[in-house]
Amino acid sequence: MDFTISDEHARFADNLRRYFADRHPVSEARRLFDSPEGYERTAWRNLADELGAPGLAVPERHGGSGFGYEELAMVFEAAGECLASLPLLSTCGLATPALVESGDEPAQQKYLPRIAAGELVATLALTQGASGLDEGATEVTAERHGERYELSGEARFVIDGATADLVLVPAMTDAGLSLFAVDAPDETLTATPLVTLDLTRRQADLIFDRTPAALVGPAGGAEKFLLHCLRLAVVLLASEQIGGAGRVLEMSSEYAKVRYQFGRPIGSFQAIKHKCADMLVQVETARSAAYYARKAAADPEELPVAASLAKAYCSDAYFFCAAQNIQVQGGIGFTWDHDAHLYFRRAKSASMLLGTASYHRLSLARQVGM
Repeated sequence: MDFTISDEHARFADNLRRYFADRHPVSEARRLFDSPEGYERTAWRNLADELGAPGLAVPERHGGSGFGYEELAMVFEAAGECLASLPLLSTCGLATPALVESGDEPAQQKYLPRIAAGELVATLALTQGASGLDEGATEVTAERHGERYELSGEARFVIDGATADLVLVPAMTDAGLSLFAVDAPDETLTATPLVTLDLTRRQADLIFDRTPAALVGPAGGAEKFLLHCLRLAVVLLASEQIGGAGRVLEMSSEYAKVRYQFGRPIGSFQAIKHKCADMLVQVETARSAAYYARKAAADPEELPVAASLAKAYCSDAYFFCAAQNIQVQGGIGFTWDHDAHLYFRRAKSASMLLGTASYHRLSLARQVGM
C-alpha cells in the first residue's frame, strides 16, 4: 500500500488548515458553548459552498464530488486541530456512509443531495458505548403497519441528536436489524440534550414513541452494512484525533520556547524536553496509523484491521498529549481561559466514541488470530 501523499493532497490539506484556522478558531467554539445547537447553520452551508466538504464522499449522481474517505479524512484532521464546532462526525462520518452503503436509491436521492449542499444535518441514532461497533447495540424496535413503520425505544448519547434534521435509526424488526429514517422534529420523538464533557460536540438521548419512520435498505439487511459504515466513521474520527494531538504538541512546543524561568526558556529544561519528545513519538506513531487507515478505507478486507489499529493508537496518543500539554503549560494550563482543557475534554470524549482503545485492541487481536 502506497502511503505517499500526492502534491494535490498536500495542497488540499494546506488549504483546509488555513480555512479552519480562519473560519473556525477555538475562540469560535467557545462562543458557541451557550448556543442552542452548538454550531451555526450558515457555517455548515459555507463549508459546503466553499469547500464542498459534506459532499466529498457522496456519489456525483447524488450531488457530491465523488471523491472518497481519504479526502474527507483530511477535512476531519483540519477540523480536529481547531475543535471546529460543526456536525461533521454526525452527518459525514455516520449518516452519509449509512445512506451510501444501504443501497437504497430513493433514500439516497432524497437525502444525499441536501447533505452535500449543506442544507441537511443528519445523524445515526446508535447508542454509544465501550463496544461502539456492535451494530446490534440498539434498544429500538420497529413495528410494521401496512406500508409504514413505527419506532419505539431509546437511543442514548446520540451525536447532534437534538438538532439533526434527519435521524437514521437502527432498529430490530421481525426480519432482523434494519435501518430507518426519521424526519425531525416529530412530536413522537423526544430529544433530551445532555451535559457532556466535550462542550464542542453535543449529544442527546432520543426516545421514540411510535414514531413514523421509513425503511432504508432491505428489511433485516442493516447488519450487512452498518458495521462497515461504523468502521469508516472510526477512520474519520481517528483523523480528527490526530489533528488535535498534533495541535497540542504545537502548543506545548511553542510555549516551551517563550516561557522563561530562572532566566532560561523552559524548553531548555530536561523534564520539558522529555515531555515534548514523548508527545512527538506518540503523535507520529498515531499519524502513521491514521494515514494507513485512510488508505485502507477503500479496501473492505483491509479496513477492519486498519480502523481498529488507528482508533486504538490515536485515542491513546491524543489523550496522552492533551494531558502532557496541560503539564507543560503549568498553572495557566489548568484555567478555564486556556484552551488546553478544551483539547483534553475532546481527547477524552473522542476516546470513548465508537469503541474505546481497549475495545479496538481486543478486536484487532481477534482479527489477527491472537
